[in-house]
Amino acid sequence: MTRPLDVVDLGCRPYREVLELQRALRLGRLDGTVPNELLLLVEHEPVFTLGRGTHQASLPMPAEQLRARGADVVEIERGGDVTWHGPGQLVGYPILHLSHLREDLHWYLRTLEQALIDGLAGLDIVAGRNAGKTGVWTHGRKVASIGVHVKQWVTLHGFALNVQPDLSWFDLIVPCGIHGVEMTSIRRELDSRETDAALWHRTLATVTEAFGRAFARQPRRLLAVAELPLYPSHHG
Repeated sequence: MTRPLDVVDLGCRPYREVLELQRALRLGRLDGTVPNELLLLVEHEPVFTLGRGTHQASLPMPAEQLRARGADVVEIERGGDVTWHGPGQLVGYPILHLSHLREDLHWYLRTLEQALIDGLAGLDIVAGRNAGKTGVWTHGRKVASIGVHVKQWVTLHGFALNVQPDLSWFDLIVPCGIHGVEMTSIRRELDSRETDAALWHRTLATVTEAFGRAFARQPRRLLAVAELPLYPSHHG
């Protein structure tokens, strides 16, 4: 019988709040308080996150000016360079105990990419990898970014899939430190007439299913954070 994958749709939440939640869930996954592998799905308020590999050249504009534009700026422990999260972008945070899957960071990154590639295929978008660069691309344009952190073989951070965001936010930085990269979105690639809500929910569904297949887990939707076996301070 396939083991479950608990999927939690957090809606739209501030980045720092969800970062704290991830860290608590990692500890719970490590000690068994959280019994199943998890996938948190969220839409953030505008925020630039700076991974451990962020180069000064990737930030043409000082952090103070980015904040003045209405976005938070947060330094975090994930790998990779600077990126942006915000409305219209589906962000996924897998909290997986790789000791129960495969203790191999390279395998984990490639499997994350494959889950997104398969999810996009379900939307009739042909996507793939770009040699030497982590993430997912379509027709030479980047549609999804990936940055992770693994501690004691439990994962934090994850992927950001551009569904229908305002892509001009990426113009304020050098996304993922890749000069000349063109960011794109599902909305732009599909040129779909469906509503924002319909495209969002269709994307969420196909990505969730593809993620489950990629990691050999059966997605099981949890409706609220309160349903998670968390420490009392994180309920609600």
